[in-house]
Amino acid sequence: MVWLSRIFNFYLDASIHVAFAVISLLLITNLYLNILPDHHLLLFVFFGTIPTYNFIKYGVGAKRYFLVKNSYHKQIQVFSLIVLALAGYHFFFLSYAVWFSCFVMALFIVLYALPVSPKHKNLRSIGILKVILVALVWTGITVIIPVISSAISFSWDIWLQILQRFILILILLIPFEIRDLEYDELNLKTIPQRIGVSQTRNLGMLLSLIFYLITFLKDELSRLEIIGNTILFLILIIMLLMTHRNQSKYFASFYVESIPICWLGILVFLQSYI
Repeated sequence: MVWLSRIFNFYLDASIHVAFAVISLLLITNLYLNILPDHHLLLFVFFGTIPTYNFIKYGVGAKRYFLVKNSYHKQIQVFSLIVLALAGYHFFFLSYAVWFSCFVMALFIVLYALPVSPKHKNLRSIGILKVILVALVWTGITVIIPVISSAISFSWDIWLQILQRFILILILLIPFEIRDLEYDELNLKTIPQRIGVSQTRNLGMLLSLIFYLITFLKDELSRLEIIGNTILFLILIIMLLMTHRNQSKYFASFYVESIPICWLGILVFLQSYI
């Protein structure tokens, strides 16, 4: 069973699981807004997420990333280059408007990963700004870009969808922020460093309630969205109650990142009965 463990760890370490989470959120946007999936966009986002996340995780120091000595990281690097080529292929089938949106998202990612001033190595070294930037990028990729790709107008309901997605990503980042307390430098001033673990969980619960209540502000609201968001709200509360400083190895990196995937599965199942 050692080989199975290695495959699973590579699946997580190479950011494949993250890519499935991102693509799940994009498909949920399609489902809620009745947008027909664009397979080129889906494949571009899936394949593009993997090298992007891997570069941020392993290559913030560019020299360290391109001159890899560790054989395991070399495997991840080669895999990342292959899927980057696949992402590039599908990128050329997208519209100019989507291209522009992707370049804006890429700019945010560059600001997140690379040095922006002598004082701050990059924007992810600024605690609160880090989570805001991550939430903006995930929201842009999983809601704004599919809306632009489908050429529909930004209605009141879509703006609420954008706000909900931004809040959802902030909530999902909380277990990671609490987990990283052990490794983060004190000058980062992350949310758990500022207000403590308990208050950070309480903040997450408040955000979960806000996320859920926004659902009922929409002009057009389906039973699928009401039931789906109710189930997600309960899942988020359970997740926050289970979040502690001393987490299991896979709690954040697998179970928390599985929530969008499970949410999509629940919605697809419910769609058959509603």
